[in-house]
Amino acid sequence: MKRVLALTMLFVLVATACGAAAPGGGGTAPQVKLTDGKLVLAVLNDQSLVYADLSGKNAVEAVKMAVEDFKAKYGENALGGPVEVITADHQNKPDLASSKAQEFYERNNADAIFDVPTSSAALAVAKVAGDQKRIYMNITAATTDLTGANCNKYTFHYAYDTYMLAAGTGKWATENLGKQWYIIYPNYAFGQDMEKSFRGAVEKNGGKVIQSDGSPFPNTTGDFSQLLLKAAQLKPQVLGAMQAGGDLVNVVKQYNEFKLKDQNIKLAIGLLFDTDITALGADAFAGVVYTTPWVWSMDDQSRQFADKFLKRTGIRPTFAHAGNYSAAWQYMEAIRRAGSDDADAVV
Repeated sequence: MKRVLALTMLFVLVATACGAAAPGGGGTAPQVKLTDGKLVLAVLNDQSLVYADLSGKNAVEAVKMAVEDFKAKYGENALGGPVEVITADHQNKPDLASSKAQEFYERNNADAIFDVPTSSAALAVAKVAGDQKRIYMNITAATTDLTGANCNKYTFHYAYDTYMLAAGTGKWATENLGKQWYIIYPNYAFGQDMEKSFRGAVEKNGGKVIQSDGSPFPNTTGDFSQLLLKAAQLKPQVLGAMQAGGDLVNVVKQYNEFKLKDQNIKLAIGLLFDTDITALGADAFAGVVYTTPWVWSMDDQSRQFADKFLKRTGIRPTFAHAGNYSAAWQYMEAIRRAGSDDADAVV
């Protein structure tokens, strides 16, 4: 596994590839010859449930923006033919994600799939990508199994993973907020990997996870009261909440309703998006600790991108939106330099 810097004209994100290095820079790119006369980029994600706001349809817009900006820089025919962006809603279901990925690759002749939140769905898509020998740029799923047990040369893990989140928040919170942790997590691949990564970070830095409990995923009721009441009974110094998207919003809302902060139980969040903060308001997250790979206000270039995204979509971009833009740009740049959309040539 190699870690490579993924550079765009707007911002820097980290990509991890299994046995693959970044395409070389410099020199004149060869004329691109597309295998079937067009380039098809497929965005597969949650467009209707708990992860729709943080990624969803606006991730599709991010990829379309990348295509438009790429053509503006290099010319309308820079990639040797038309570029089509297609999309589908996987509803956070691994079996549906797998079938949609197969449909994209086989029926739509997609050259690459992007995004795919929900780690169990991402692992399913990674298997299809490996079997089909087609590119998959994972953006929003966090499980380290994508570059570990389920690694293949056609899958790129872009932007972040559970190890990064734990190494940031888990380490800092243990050193500064308290050694005694209670972790709650969604009981599927992402949450299980988050629990494992955070437990490792807490223990490595002298802390102890006194207990951890899983919650149903999807949590159709939105009720986390049983776990939060248990936190009040256990009285940890830190409550580690590993839920994401709409589920996390409900956890934070109920954390405040039960006044756990007043009981000196500090909240450390595993994965937080700007859309979560918008949903409840900044006051609901006062004092919360979290780690993020990118934020729209980090520098002038990021703010310029965010302003353009806001004008197009009506919202500021999350790091998932930025990651989809950046990954799509990098993929097109790799094709331009390779002179082909053949997956092995691009990898």
